[in-house]
Amino acid sequence: MTPQPSMSAEATAQIIAKILAGEKHLFHDLIRPLERAVFVMLFSLLRNETDAEDAAQEAFIKVYRNLHNFRGDAKFSTWVISIARNEGLGLLRKRSSRPEEPLEPDLDGEAPKGDFTPAMLTDWREVPLEALERKELRECLCRAILNLPPIYRDVVQLRDIDEMDVQETADVLGITAGSVKVRLHRARTMLQKELVPLLKSFATPKRGLFGRRV
Repeated sequence: MTPQPSMSAEATAQIIAKILAGEKHLFHDLIRPLERAVFVMLFSLLRNETDAEDAAQEAFIKVYRNLHNFRGDAKFSTWVISIARNEGLGLLRKRSSRPEEPLEPDLDGEAPKGDFTPAMLTDWREVPLEALERKELRECLCRAILNLPPIYRDVVQLRDIDEMDVQETADVLGITAGSVKVRLHRARTMLQKELVPLLKSFATPKRGLFGRRV
């Protein structure tokens, strides 16, 4: 789930300038580090591989056509993912088959007090590395993330998988930084509830003297 390395802001600005000056073949070099992140985000949103591929293609076309509008006020990756997410949301609206999720009020980053359930993990990413290396558990984690309500799944995708910071995530989703923190807290709590029992089942039995299980 490690994101592809991205170019520095200076290198990005230079390659954009070259593309706008006529070196159009450089566009793929510009977007290559973002292709996986865009597809994964769209698949998380649309839950359909073909739709995600189509939306990603349309999004990159829009990025190319609007490249002259990028001013560097935000990271290029944030700008691209915002365009891709809007493309995905547009496709969802055309589908008209998913009920809109209710949005919780902005709480300025305060953790919710009424629905917090203590869990064994403070963050789903604290799952031991050797456990995550088990294919079965990785698949369970992916399913757990995909099963989150969209408003929580999006935050997990951008913060924990794409590793955007709080403000970048807020810019992409069009919400406040406080709401990002609240949604991420709730999303991690939901994941904990599902993953803790799985971790117990994947735990390696302890062995005592002479190799006997205890």
